[in-house]
Amino acid sequence: MPTITLPDGSQRRFDQPVTVAELAADIGAGLARAALAGRVNGETVDTSYLIGQDAEAAIITERDDAGLEILRHSCAHLLAQAVQQLFPGTQVTIGPVIDDGFYYDFASEHRFTPEDLETIENRMQEIVSADLPVRRTVLPRDEAIALFRGMGETYKAEIIADIPASDDISLYAQGEFTDLCRGPHVPSTSHLKAFKLTKIAGAYWRGDARNEMLQRIYGTAWPDRKALKKYLHRIEEASKRDHRKLGRNLALFQMQEEAPGRVFWHPKGWTLYQQVEQYIRATLQDHDYQEISTPQLVDRSLWEKSGHWDKFGEMIFTTHSEARDYAVKPMNCPCHVQIFNQGVRSYRELPLRLAEFGSCHRNEPSGTLHGLMRVRNFVQDDAHIFCTEAQIQDEVSSFIDLLLSVYADFGFNKVEVKLSTRPDNRVGSDEIWDKAEQALQQALDHKGMAWQLQPGEGAFYGPKIEFSLRDSLERVWQCGTIQVDFSMPARLDAAYIGEDGHRQVPVMLHRAILGSIERFIGILIEEHAGKLPLWLSPVQVMVMSITDSQAEFAQNVTDTLRKAGIRADSDLRNEKIGYKIREHTLQRVPLLVVVGDRELENHTLSVRRLSGEDLGNMAIDGFVEFFNGAVAQRSKITVGN
Repeated sequence: MPTITLPDGSQRRFDQPVTVAELAADIGAGLARAALAGRVNGETVDTSYLIGQDAEAAIITERDDAGLEILRHSCAHLLAQAVQQLFPGTQVTIGPVIDDGFYYDFASEHRFTPEDLETIENRMQEIVSADLPVRRTVLPRDEAIALFRGMGETYKAEIIADIPASDDISLYAQGEFTDLCRGPHVPSTSHLKAFKLTKIAGAYWRGDARNEMLQRIYGTAWPDRKALKKYLHRIEEASKRDHRKLGRNLALFQMQEEAPGRVFWHPKGWTLYQQVEQYIRATLQDHDYQEISTPQLVDRSLWEKSGHWDKFGEMIFTTHSEARDYAVKPMNCPCHVQIFNQGVRSYRELPLRLAEFGSCHRNEPSGTLHGLMRVRNFVQDDAHIFCTEAQIQDEVSSFIDLLLSVYADFGFNKVEVKLSTRPDNRVGSDEIWDKAEQALQQALDHKGMAWQLQPGEGAFYGPKIEFSLRDSLERVWQCGTIQVDFSMPARLDAAYIGEDGHRQVPVMLHRAILGSIERFIGILIEEHAGKLPLWLSPVQVMVMSITDSQAEFAQNVTDTLRKAGIRADSDLRNEKIGYKIREHTLQRVPLLVVVGDRELENHTLSVRRLSGEDLGNMAIDGFVEFFNGAVAQRSKITVGN
């Protein structure tokens, strides 16, 4: 009879097979009530799962990550059941868990509206209150197909038909509702305590635009109402910070159908862009990078030789001229190797750090485009370091220090680190991958950094460290990366003369700090809700006159500030000063300067922050000194907030 070992090492012995639910009850009544599922010998199972042999087991509750996923998957079934009760004839298709929630795609003659969501939620709550048991059954594949066809569920039958005939099919039922699912699920609907339907969207069946359009309902689910409320507040705040809305309201940029996935930068937006680029440029120069520029169109043969064509062919824009096929550059690395290959290189030149603000184009699917966050034309703060194996550790370590310093200047101090190892589709021998992965792991361990492993998520040519920012809303943005590449330099004939006088192939480190500059600016806008730090703000100071009699003085002040390197503008309109202040506050100008008769007489400035804090009167020279001190501290003092 089974002896079950628990996570703390203690053991429970039983005279007969027991279910996960019975195991939980044996441990304690509280755990029995909280049990959502179990983990038996590493496999996640339902509470009804029977343990008949010695095993290692754990009880999964809502406090576990796996438990939260089970809650969300079960809510997707709850949603589907409610929809079919309210709108007979609706077919269910797929309903997976996603970040922070779930969705379900429906085929229905009824066109769902936002008003329907509340009705559906109420019915979901009724099903929860009914405390319906959730039961798992298994059928042979062909019987499952017949069952769903008999129910009029042609989409489910099509899904099952793609499964090998020898496989059994797992089904879950609650009340009259039955769905295809691997599971596990909650023991009963009463465990689904906190959920909210959030939006409606369209979705093609199986993601193929050639198929029929379905209706997708999104939702979120959490262990309790408090966690749900916190999430909904975060979503509301994120909506207020949406960079697309702020980009329009603050006249930073626009996007339109004539150029999908490409940005039209307005003067203020381009000023912001230039501040970011120039900051990175100066930082790289201070760290011995040499800036280069490479062509936008390069013969297809180079991308085939590098391996990019086979890997990314569908995402590469192409053009044809004089019997030659060209690729519009999707990334910079093969072109950087071409510069390295000019002339005979010596080991004394290494490490060689080549940087480029490379404009890249990728044919991203139109459905994935999202403001600045996902575009088809973007610029990377890209660089490639050519070095010896012995130099890898120092270069990776130095890069990590540089990256963390840059992030801190932009106001990001929460950085998550992940090591992504070899994918199935890759180039290079296992021996090379072993060396590359070990090099990155040793560098991280040497820095004493906490990191997570992402098996199989490396680039096709080498493993990588990914650096992700956690913003003020606890959202995570993957930005920086460094990748060790032993393969591409050899594929593209890169070599240097080693200390022994023989030709050797360099190691190539692919690295970026911001990643896409466009995307990073989108992150910045949302992180600061448009109230950018003083050093980044497109207009740093707005000088406003109270009446026409101070207009000349206000303009002279503006000119003086501009000569001091301050991005200043003036508002000399014949409007009330309160109106002007409100308008430029809405435009997120960090410092507002008012000049009236007293300021004109004393040659001073009345200064206030964007937040409304009155900084008092300052002489012009004193204001410039104050300003320069604040800018020098970058993110450490955000004058605008």
